[in-house]
Amino acid sequence: MDWEAFRSMDLYSEQVNHLVEELGRLPGIGNKSAQRLAYHIINMPADQVKSLADTMVNARENVRYCKECYTLTDKEICPICASQNRDKSTIMVVETPRDLAAYERTGKYNGVYHVLHGAISPKLGIGQEDIKLKELIVRLRGDVKELIIATNSGVEGEITAMYISKLVKPTGIKVTRIASGIPVGGDLECIDEVTLLRALEGRVNL
Repeated sequence: MDWEAFRSMDLYSEQVNHLVEELGRLPGIGNKSAQRLAYHIINMPADQVKSLADTMVNARENVRYCKECYTLTDKEICPICASQNRDKSTIMVVETPRDLAAYERTGKYNGVYHVLHGAISPKLGIGQEDIKLKELIVRLRGDVKELIIATNSGVEGEITAMYISKLVKPTGIKVTRIASGIPVGGDLECIDEVTLLRALEGRVNL
């Protein structure tokens, strides 16, 4: 049953309908899931609902891009970039903060990251100026020895990897690509830690 048909039945009050509709705007949340979430929220203690609402508003107002790697953080510099224990000469390029989190879960990568916030996609009209590429080039002026390209294995990820490689190679910085153990079209955030680690360890020169 689609949402419009559901609304026309007038089973719920306007406020409940509005809550379901707003929850349904979230990615991956269909009508049935939105209804279940709405029921759950309505039955939560009032203080928990307020805490949830306040947390969402505070996150939206205070979370920003790290000034170095462009992941999401509530500080100017994220904990990874601020750490004295990370190897700043090795930068892994990923598409999203979720991809960064996936590699952090392996516990084996000790370099830093650069989050592009997307990938080049001629089909969708997304060019190099629409992602954080200029910011990456600025970072490469520092003491960087290796750039690991860990964009996803779909068409857009491969196009982005090739573009970055051509852009960086003249600088003399070593450019590598994570190995092909990642399924074609697979998102890094959905891949298990062992596969990610093997892809990192088996990376190849570009």
